Amino acid sequence: MIPKQIPLRNEEIFKLAMRHRSAAPTNPVADSYERLEFFGDSVLGLVVAQYLYEHHPTWDQGMLSKAKSSVVKEEPLADVALKLGLQEFIELSPSEEATGGRMRPSILADTVEAIIGGIYLESGLEVARWFVLEQLHPYIMRISGGDVSPDDFKSKLQEVAQAIWRKSPSYRVAKESGFAHERRFHVQVIFDEEVIGEGSGRSKKEAEQDAARDALAVIDRYRRDRERGREAKEDPYL
Repeated sequence: MIPKQIPLRNEEIFKLAMRHRSAAPTNPVADSYERLEFFGDSVLGLVVAQYLYEHHPTWDQGMLSKAKSSVVKEEPLADVALKLGLQEFIELSPSEEATGGRMRPSILADTVEAIIGGIYLESGLEVARWFVLEQLHPYIMRISGGDVSPDDFKSKLQEVAQAIWRKSPSYRVAKESGFAHERRFHVQVIFDEEVIGEGSGRSKKEAEQDAARDALAVIDRYRRDRERGREAKEDPYL
């Protein structure tokens, strides 16, 4: 049964959008969501780009590009998949199921893009647009205040590192894992030859952002600990 929030009537399209290549009966390309996902990704990008172009006439190309990339990415799409309950419908092989594929953000995000592609094929752009804007509304509103890169942790870490130490961090890939179609990168943030953050993602760029976020959290905890220590020394009753 198709979730009522999804404007799809064709059960076969929905089933295809939920089928991971590992569960394809014969042909992993034709019998999985991969082609629909590819198509849906283009529709998603078009819808979000048009919305930003029309609603933010003073933003230049750089602002528009950063805003779009803050919405059209794995984390928001995986959240949408969970909100729609798509994890209950995903078809996986036993081995993929055993390794946590049902809740893997990359797979969840892929199914949403495949759903978008299916909606477009069945009902056209306007219905697909309505679905995309409704489901991603919180993320679009988040950037409308002007913070077009709320999740650009690499840039924020660069600013913090320059402000405090006048140096820039570097990144290195510590490990790669998974099959070719489900590659995972594990990245470390290096500062003065020490690891200050680690992260992972399905691309090096995504993993670097995750590692930068971890490093920022470490720096923030260090700052707060130092501040508490300073306050304790200054308080005569402590």
